This record gives sequence, C-alpha cells and structure tokens, in this order.
Amino acid sequence: MKPVEPTREEFLFFSGPEKALFYFLAYLCLAYLAYQIVGRVRLWLQGKPVDWYKTRTGREYWMPTKAGLQNWVGNVLTYVLAQKKVRSSRPKSGAPMHLMIFYGFFTLFVATTLLAINTYSPFKFHKGTYYLAYEMVVDVMGVVFLIGVAWAAIRRWTHLKDELGQALNADPKQQIQRRRWPMSQSANDFWTLGLLFVMGVTGYWLEAARMSAHPEPFDWSSPVGHLWSTLQGPYGPPAYKFVWWFHMVWVFVFFCVIPKMRLRHVVMAIFTTAGKSDRPMGQLKTISMEEVEQTEQIGSKTAKDLSRWHLMSLDACMECGRCTEVCPAWNVGKILNPKQIVQDVRGAMQSGAELASAIGEEALWACTTCNACVEACPVLIRHVDVIVDVRRNLVSEGQLSGSAATMLRQTASTGNAWGQSASNREDWMKGLDIPLCRDGVEFDYLFWVGCAGATDPAAVKTTRATAQLLQKAGVKFACLGKEEACTGDPARRTGEEFLFQEQAQTNSSKFEKYGVKKVVTTCPHCLNSLKNEYGEFGAKLEVVHHSQLLQQLVSKGALLAAKPKRGEVVFHDPCYLGRVNEESDAPRDLLSNEVVEPEHTRHKTLCCGAGGGRMWMDDHPEQRPSNRRAEELLATGATTVAVGCPFCRIMLGDSLKQARPNDEIRLLDLAEMLHQANGAE
Repeated sequence: MKPVEPTREEFLFFSGPEKALFYFLAYLCLAYLAYQIVGRVRLWLQGKPVDWYKTRTGREYWMPTKAGLQNWVGNVLTYVLAQKKVRSSRPKSGAPMHLMIFYGFFTLFVATTLLAINTYSPFKFHKGTYYLAYEMVVDVMGVVFLIGVAWAAIRRWTHLKDELGQALNADPKQQIQRRRWPMSQSANDFWTLGLLFVMGVTGYWLEAARMSAHPEPFDWSSPVGHLWSTLQGPYGPPAYKFVWWFHMVWVFVFFCVIPKMRLRHVVMAIFTTAGKSDRPMGQLKTISMEEVEQTEQIGSKTAKDLSRWHLMSLDACMECGRCTEVCPAWNVGKILNPKQIVQDVRGAMQSGAELASAIGEEALWACTTCNACVEACPVLIRHVDVIVDVRRNLVSEGQLSGSAATMLRQTASTGNAWGQSASNREDWMKGLDIPLCRDGVEFDYLFWVGCAGATDPAAVKTTRATAQLLQKAGVKFACLGKEEACTGDPARRTGEEFLFQEQAQTNSSKFEKYGVKKVVTTCPHCLNSLKNEYGEFGAKLEVVHHSQLLQQLVSKGALLAAKPKRGEVVFHDPCYLGRVNEESDAPRDLLSNEVVEPEHTRHKTLCCGAGGGRMWMDDHPEQRPSNRRAEELLATGATTVAVGCPFCRIMLGDSLKQARPNDEIRLLDLAEMLHQANGAE
C-alpha cells in the first residue's frame, strides 16, 4: 500500500453552507476592520503633507520612485523584521519578551498566509517534507509566542503595582498624572494579552482536535498538538467543528478590535517605520515665512498643524512606556510623560482640541529635548519634534515668561544667550596668541567658541585648553571673536524659531565671508546646530567636536592621550554628543579608555537637564536631572568626572557639590585633562 503523503485537508468535515457562513463572517469582520482603518486615515490626512522624505531631486518618498521604495524596504527590514530598536533595549525593559511575542506572532502570520496561498491559488505546495517542516516550525514558535504573552502579563502586573506605589509616594501635584498612566492602560493591556493567549491556546486545541478526529501517521511533526490529542483522546466530527468555530470566534474578535487596541501597532508600525524621516535626530523642521503667511500662525496649535506622518505615528504607538522610562524629567518627579504626550496628542487629533491644553504647558516646558524618548521608541515616534512645534506656537502667542524669555531677549539684543556684550567674546584670549578671521590669516579650522565657552568661567578653561592644544599640535585655526554670535540652539528648542533663523543666517554669512569649510567646537549643542541644521541656511560645513579632532591628533602622534589611573575617572556622555550625534568613542580614546562606566552610558546616557532651554529655567531642588546623574556618576567610585559639554559642566558642578560637599571631586573637560597630559602647568 502506497504511504500517505504528509498534508492536511482544509475545512475538514465541513459542508458547503458551513463554508459559506465562515466566508460571510470573515469578510464582515475584515470589512469592519477596513472601515476603522479608513477612519484613522481620514484623521491623518487632516495633517500637513509630508515634506520630509524628499530625494535630492525633490521627489517625495511617498511617491513610488525607486529611491523611495528602496528607503521603505530598508526601513522595514531594519526596524520591523530585524527589530533593531527592540534588540538594542536593555533586558530589563522587556526586550526578550517582546521579541518572543513579535517573532512568534510573525511566524504564525506567515504560516497563515502560506496556507491561504496554497488553498486559494493553483499552486499546491502544502505537502511532503515542506509540510512536515512547516508544522514543526509553527508548533515550536507558537509555544515561544505563548511564553512571551504570559511573560508580558506577569510583567504588566508587577509594573502596575510598582507604578501605583510610585504614584502614591509622588508629590501631590504629580499624583493624578502618575496614577492615570498605569491605571488607564492596565485593563486594555490585560484584555489584549488575554485575547492573544486565548487565540494561541485555542489554536493548539484546534490542532489537537483535528488529530483526534482524523489521526495521521505524520502527526508527530506537530509535537504540542500531538501530545494534546493523545491526552484528550478521540474526537468526532461534531466536537472538532465546535473547537474550530470556537477558535474562529476569537480570530474574528481579533480582526474587529485591532484598531481599538494596542495591537494596532502590529500593522501601523510597518507604515510608520517604512516612511520615517531621514532627518538626523538632532535636526528640527524649519518653518518658512511663506508657511506662516499661509497659515497665519507659527508652530502647531492643533493636530492638523502636524505632518501626516506624525499623526500616523501616533497610531503606531505600542504604549510600551520605553520613552517614559528613559525620560530625565519623569524620572526626577516632573509631570512630563512622553508616552502620555503621544496619547494626549492622539486624543486631540480626534477631538480637535488645542495641543497645549491637551498636553499641559507644564509638561511641555519640562522637556530637555535630550531625545532619549526618540532613541528608545521602537516605532520611531519623534516626540521632541511635536513638543518643540507646540512650544513654537506658545512662544509666538507670548505664552513664555521668566528667565527663559529673558534668554531670548538677550540672544536677540546681544547675540549671546547669557546677555554678554560681543566685545567680551575675546576676553578668554588674553595671554594667548589667538588668530582671528578678520585679520586675514589662513586657517584650516574655525574654532567655534560658543556663548558658554566665551562667558562661563569654567567653560573658558575648556576653551583656553583646547586652543593651546591645537597650537601645540600645529593645527591652523582661527576664531571669529566678537563677530561670533549664538548659534540659536537655545532659542530654537525653546520655541523661538525665527530668532534661530536670524542667528543662523548671520553666522552663515560670516562663514561665507571667510571661506569657512571646517569647524571645531567644544559645545555639542553648537555642534548639532552647525552640523545638522545650518545646511538649510547655506552653510556647508564639516563640523567636529573637539574630542574628535583631538583624538585624530593623538592618533597621529601630535599629542599625548591622558592616562588616568584605572577607576579614577568616569566620563559623562553629553546627550547631544553621545546620543544625538552618535560619538562616544573619541572621548574615551583621549582617556586611553581608562574610564569606569556608569549605569547609563554612551547613547543611553542620562541628561544633565540643560537642553531645550532648560539651562535658563528654574528647577525645584529635588527635581534636577543633574542630581540624579551626579549620584550615578559618583556611584562608580571615581574621583574625577570628565565632561565634553559646557552645559553639562555647569549643571553637574552644583549637583556634585551638593552630593559630596566634603569630598574633593574634580570636574574637568576632556581638553583640560589632555592639556595636563601634554605638559600644561
């Protein structure tokens, strides 16, 4: 007798009318799913047309160009299939759990798709060795999926208790916000996970029922279903069909509720990540005067003022909370909650409410624009873009006062965020022979000093040390001196967009006047603006952080690296260097890699709290991000804290003294340490 070829019959024991009922219900559910998605698409389309994804020829990635399709495919492969952002997360953030759910669900989805192709196309390949391998892989990955779902439920329950405990211990002002976050999602989370778990378990039950009702010699290829069928014993056709329909009811429910639950990110994340912006993390969208004239407003007042991509990304949010877990403001007790901001803007998209009211002005101004939330987001939501654009609208309507408003006035009147006269920008040069561009000297690098580097006494030490190191290494450089003005970074991230543009145009004209091609700066904020944002104002520059240029000089033998004792030095990565501009190796090379690492390091660094204009805003003593960072740095046992940013130096200086008032903790810039290693007195 010829052996039976491994395969299985679809709609086993089903009559024609029963099949018709199935198709009717399936199409009905799919139609309802499509109806809900169309409703969401209409909400996205109220936003501004996407203008982020233009190629060099000006054609948009949303168009089916070859470059656009390549970009989309590359993003899907990297961020969806390879799960780049999730894999880079720390284990305690639930990355392994999420990967188990994703790859388990993805395998089941692919398996269902292949089965449908075999059923409804002329190509019948679901048999033989392929069938055996198919059954084995699907069975194993189904177990992986169920373990991930169960793990998620346990983790959600544990976190719920912790979050409620933190809410009860929080300042009364934050208690409502901190209670709202866990309680508003827990029921939804457990319902979602319960639905996924039931679908998985009933799928195995259906498989076991088929084997019990129609056993085959190759059923061993589905080990879980085979074991279950052995334990439950024989089934008749009616029992099998009952299990089949019971499982399908849950599948139909799944289709109907996807757009209403966190499960929507399974679909929406594909579109969001595919069409993500190719702008660097540190580059904000420029507003043109033509746009202002057309809209008669600056920034985003309601959701329709955001781009369609931004609105679509709100629906891709998986509500995992990674953005909030890494937020420096949230972690020191402030009301800012990046996850809640996404939900608030999503709600405003549906209701038409003003964004500032939906989010809350206190939360908006608490942001340091450190981009930790953006870096952590698995579906690439750009929280900072939204926050800054709402700030722009508030500033344009006069809704900013206090020291931050003073900073904007000072920048506009003096070209210095600290309000110092332009003539004072050359005070740091006393005793040094610093070449100036206006003297007509030849130079390879423009040494961009920055407001802090020319004003703050501690930052001036860094400026002088850097200049002397460049001189010692024979680098041909020059400075603008009193012709230099603030890059406009604090103004732009505070929300004063056109003050930033004025500064950018002023400085860019100086670059053109003196033929500047290369720039070195000690300030990561200046680095980011000059490198990522000035190109739109005609400045085509090669911009490096002083640690990068000094590292090149050390590698060439022109300078000596510092050689601190092991365990003596800890390096604090500035957000706008390590995370936003992805440079964390050069600073460590300058210290011969003899540094101890804090818990949060490199692109996962903790913000000092100075970015986004927060340098000029007051913080409650117990809510300073710099205090938390100082404690973490000191926990390494290091006696010297090395920095590479004048803002970080200012913020950490007070916090280190507060944390260890009786200990001598040195706070030095990398340039100072290198200067000492190269014979400075």
